[in-house]
Amino acid sequence: MTGGSATGRARRLVATAAAAALAVAAAVVPATAARADQVRDLEYWLNDYGFEQAWSTTRGAGVKVAVIDTGVDGSVPDLAGAIGGGTDVSGVGAPNGQKPLGDAESANHGTWVASLLAGRGTGPGDGVLGAAPEATILPVSVALGKAMGPVGSDTQIADAVRWAVDNGASVINMSLTRNTLDWPTSWDEAFQYAFDHDVVIVAAAGNRGSGTTEVGAPATIPGVLTVAGVDRAGKASFDASAQGITIGVSAPSEQLVGANPGGGYVQWAGTSGAAPLVSGAVALVRAAHPELKAPDVIERVIRTARPAGGAVPSPIYGYGLLDAAAAVREDVPHVTANPMGDLADWIRIHRRAQSPSATAPPSADGNAQAVPVPAKLTPEPALPWTQMFWPQWSVLTAFWLPFALIAGFLVLVALGGVGVSSHFRRMRSKE
Repeated sequence: MTGGSATGRARRLVATAAAAALAVAAAVVPATAARADQVRDLEYWLNDYGFEQAWSTTRGAGVKVAVIDTGVDGSVPDLAGAIGGGTDVSGVGAPNGQKPLGDAESANHGTWVASLLAGRGTGPGDGVLGAAPEATILPVSVALGKAMGPVGSDTQIADAVRWAVDNGASVINMSLTRNTLDWPTSWDEAFQYAFDHDVVIVAAAGNRGSGTTEVGAPATIPGVLTVAGVDRAGKASFDASAQGITIGVSAPSEQLVGANPGGGYVQWAGTSGAAPLVSGAVALVRAAHPELKAPDVIERVIRTARPAGGAVPSPIYGYGLLDAAAAVREDVPHVTANPMGDLADWIRIHRRAQSPSATAPPSADGNAQAVPVPAKLTPEPALPWTQMFWPQWSVLTAFWLPFALIAGFLVLVALGGVGVSSHFRRMRSKE
């Protein structure tokens, strides 16, 4: 998972994550102590994004949400009663998925995500109250970077998705990124397995501040509901959100709060936090409308979003800003296909074109290396205004330098020709 601007301990998280084949999609601001009675006041998104209004209809009871992350500490007071069983797919975690894996900050990541999604709080007005405070969390722990054991990260994700489906999750939250547009073929099968079993997969877009300038897998996989991040004013977060044509909806990714393993709270930022808010909204929709299939659930979330940034959809905001109350309450026409795309069609078109000789050799973790995904290329981010007057290095090296060399050569040839001509004219005049 990768993230936005960070200092202090937050920077250590980004540095560790960037070295992993997969990375957590978080950008932690300097950890600040917060008391339980302060935390609820900091959760501006509960009112601003329609969660409190949606709770008059449902609070997500009966919906299981798998959190594929670095482990969730179910012993924190804010998650009391929220955990419904879990697993570890890394080979180094606890069997129930509740052992935080990684260094100090990345190990805390899964608990932050889970508390934003389904926190119960610690009292009527205290502690972290999640987007779907009666949904059930199924923690699936993965190990990344230095924490990784005998199982490669790509294999962990494929195994995690299958486990979540087989254990009753109807929503899967993935606040992580592979930092590539493409993905291994093992993910084709795992994600299609989830879609075939009517599961909604929500993924973080990734964060520009930690180097993820464009959306990466799993957020590029057709059918996945990809989440971009915005600041408190509802504007695209420069540091805490990547851009891409696969973005479905936007949610807060700045000034977030989360429960820490072992107790206490942290303020943080990143699309890692935006994703569980959307997963919580999806859980509310699934609880309020159990008859709906996954494509209709996703359609509700994106079609009721508040437009932002002009064109809809856009590579910055997707269909707009999440509105949980509208997603639960409004009438939305039925759809027959997943509005975020069809993975089976993509596989049929793109994987079929691969010849055996063109298939990449297995990577170190035993999975086939990802192949290019031309259909998922994302636009370049906007350049600073100063670059309008100073071309990019790639343009200099690819065009202007070769042009200058060729032009210079032609000028030299022309000058040589002129010199030779002048020489012969002088010789003739002497004769």
